Amino acid sequence: MRKGLIVSCQALENEPLHSSFIMGRMAMAAEIAGAVGIRANSVEDILEIKKMVNLPIIGIIKKDYDHIISYITPTIKELEALIATDIDVIALDATINADLELLKSLKIKYPNQKFMADISTVEEGLRAEELGFDYIGTTLVGYTEQSKGLNNFEVLKELIAKSKKPIIAEGNFDTPEKSRLAMEMGAYSVVVGGAITRPQLIAKKFADEINKAQF
Repeated sequence: MRKGLIVSCQALENEPLHSSFIMGRMAMAAEIAGAVGIRANSVEDILEIKKMVNLPIIGIIKKDYDHIISYITPTIKELEALIATDIDVIALDATINADLELLKSLKIKYPNQKFMADISTVEEGLRAEELGFDYIGTTLVGYTEQSKGLNNFEVLKELIAKSKKPIIAEGNFDTPEKSRLAMEMGAYSVVVGGAITRPQLIAKKFADEINKAQF
């Protein structure tokens, strides 16, 4: 991957655009717009996106288990499914909620595969560096118990200062101005998802603001 915008093309089963066909076209639109990479969820979406664009892909599989807090590529089952797609980069939950033994085994079992750590605190990011992750992303800042109240820019700034790994800004960098600021701070790339690829969220911002209008 090279520096720039990575567009997260995801739609879960309960969302209007849930479709591998649609996510492939979303990725095409992102490539036309100048994106340097795509983040995608599920084997089906990844394979479709591979057909449609010539961009590196960060692959994940979101999976909920009753006994596991992590949901981003949480077990070896999801990991091996992604490996089979010949994906460029695999992202995993690398917070304190994740399976530490799984994280430790990644570079031993798959030395040629690139991995991205989705973290929520500076400490988790630095641990991910020690574990050998190739990229560290601020994906889960504010979404875990241990990161509630943390500022995504502050976590990004500290990680950039303390880590030698490429730090990817992800998670609520949801305007062009915030994304540019993240890059100016030294982020390797910026991942933007819902602000680009979830029209129901984009439309709601307009609807909510219009409904405040005084007639």
